[in-house]
Amino acid sequence: MLKGLKIPPSLARLPSLPLPRTLATVALLVLVPSIFLLRWSRPRAEGLEQLMASASLLQSFPATPERPVPALWIQRLGPAQARLLWQRQRRVWWQVWANQAEAAPFLVLEVDRTAPAGQPLPPLALRVGDLMVVAEDPIARQQLAASLRPLQRRSQAGLAQGCLQRLQGGQAVYWNGAGLGEIVGPVAPLFERFQVGCLSLALEANALRWQGEAAAVDGRLTPAPSPARLSSSAAPIPTPAEPVVAALAAQPPLPADLLLELEGSSLDQLLQGLLARQMIRDPLASSYGLDGARLAQARQTPFRLRLRPQGTGSFQASLELQLAVGGAHGTWQGLLDRIRTNLLAQGFKASDVPLPGPLATPVTEKPSRGPAPQNQAQNQAQTQNQRPTQSLAQTLPQPQAKPQQARSAVTPTVWTRPDGSPVGGWTWIPGGDGQDQLLLFLGPIPPSPRPFSPQGSASKAPTGQLHLRLRPEALEALGLLPEAMPPLLRRASQLWLDAEDGPPVAPADPISRLRGRLQVPR
Repeated sequence: MLKGLKIPPSLARLPSLPLPRTLATVALLVLVPSIFLLRWSRPRAEGLEQLMASASLLQSFPATPERPVPALWIQRLGPAQARLLWQRQRRVWWQVWANQAEAAPFLVLEVDRTAPAGQPLPPLALRVGDLMVVAEDPIARQQLAASLRPLQRRSQAGLAQGCLQRLQGGQAVYWNGAGLGEIVGPVAPLFERFQVGCLSLALEANALRWQGEAAAVDGRLTPAPSPARLSSSAAPIPTPAEPVVAALAAQPPLPADLLLELEGSSLDQLLQGLLARQMIRDPLASSYGLDGARLAQARQTPFRLRLRPQGTGSFQASLELQLAVGGAHGTWQGLLDRIRTNLLAQGFKASDVPLPGPLATPVTEKPSRGPAPQNQAQNQAQTQNQRPTQSLAQTLPQPQAKPQQARSAVTPTVWTRPDGSPVGGWTWIPGGDGQDQLLLFLGPIPPSPRPFSPQGSASKAPTGQLHLRLRPEALEALGLLPEAMPPLLRRASQLWLDAEDGPPVAPADPISRLRGRLQVPR
């Protein structure tokens, strides 16, 4: 058949390669790229990262075989096997809450590489990468297996990778939006910026320190298991192998007349989650005219939020929101006028009540030690004749502050119900160089309000900052803490928390750096 086939002269002149050389060339072209891909390819996610994608809360513990066997180990493995594995442990172990509501935690251990090959896992255990996950019952095991994504690639995101390292290095905790929603309950929208994050923990004599990162994510909060058992089902909190590096600077405790104090560089940090909802933004725009540029300006206002205990009256605690409005006095005064109109329409009554304390005195110019006002112009003329080198500005009469305007600036407007009981109000606090502050309050009139120094002004700190101090034990006594708060937090006498946003990296949300301290009574 090939006798009639003619080979073109150009191909006939090409040198022919021996068969061994041809095979070697093909192998080189195929194998070398394959080696590079295998050597530097992006590896698949390990077991812990797969669990992070399916967990609402995840807590890690360093190896502490000298401590008693935790109850969670005995419940999942049985007394004999739990005691044996606990004494042999040399690596970090974890407990994990899945996204299913009211689910019990899973016990997670690294697979024992010294065990004989083919050794079966415990009856309710599941192999996830390099980990062994032990469930409470077959249904929980089946649900977890269905939620895992084995083909997931290892994340390169800074937050996910940082949390993974913290969970593998010692005592740490990781949460997502579902877990945070269960911890903080109905105030979850106020923590929109911290829906996913992790913290490294360090135990001191009578305090717990932490540092970590958090970020905002999209999506609706879903129910999650109660985290109140975070420390009850595990071993006592041990000191991690690597202590927290960045410790909080020494800060004074919150005084007894305050339950909570939160300062932020912008009101948006407090209201971001609320203002993301249309049902919140629409009333602000229609009833108070707070939309567009005015809303954007309000969101950038530095603030201080305080909660005070009230021993008498109809309020357990009063709420104060102080705003450093600066030069935006007119914007906020317009908002107050709209609020006044709406409250009057609802039957509330307004009254001006003298403010107790130093600010009750009208702010006026100090009286001159010179002649009486009626002879001021004559004496100024005489002074000008005696001192011809004096400037014209020095000889003109200086404007005097109006007592009525100054008094109205420091006299609160208090709103009462028709029966006369007060419900709240507002007052202006004059500041230097026109930097006024507005104080809104629910409950009694705050005692002697004073201006505060805003944190993180735009000229000094372009990133967002939050500083929180609270007394959890006192809040718990008044029933003001969410029910799912961990027992350790409920018993704490003081809590400090600082948050600072890093620079935004489009299109991702900025990562907030967190650090804090929890003071626990001995």
